[in-house]
Amino acid sequence: MLGPAIRAGLRYGAEAFALGFALALVRIPLLVPAIGEFAAVLCEIPVMLAAMLLRARAIIRRSSIATARQRMAMGLTGFALLMVCEWGLALVLGQGSQGWLASLATLPGAIGLAGQLIFAMLPLMVRNPGG
Repeated sequence: MLGPAIRAGLRYGAEAFALGFALALVRIPLLVPAIGEFAAVLCEIPVMLAAMLLRARAIIRRSSIATARQRMAMGLTGFALLMVCEWGLALVLGQGSQGWLASLATLPGAIGLAGQLIFAMLPLMVRNPGG
């Protein structure tokens, strides 16, 4: 029963990671030096959440996910995949697990994490999943 929701969540999380990676290619070299990390994260989050709300709606419609339980499973699966991907990227970039966790404790990191938690709830906010 939750199989389609989990598959949808994997797609949702992968798309969020890909979009976040692409936005970081703009945020880090262009926005951070100009306005600082805090303001750059504040600029990126609304773009990310708006795009992922549209993607959640499309994925839910395509996957025929109708119940709140299925949408919750999709959001939690997407969030879990997103966090694993970000942790893996931190390892690849030499930041390490402790460095990645420490970055979440900074103000920009905490705001980013809050955005990711909202991302996890977006599938529940889709009002008319069938139409």
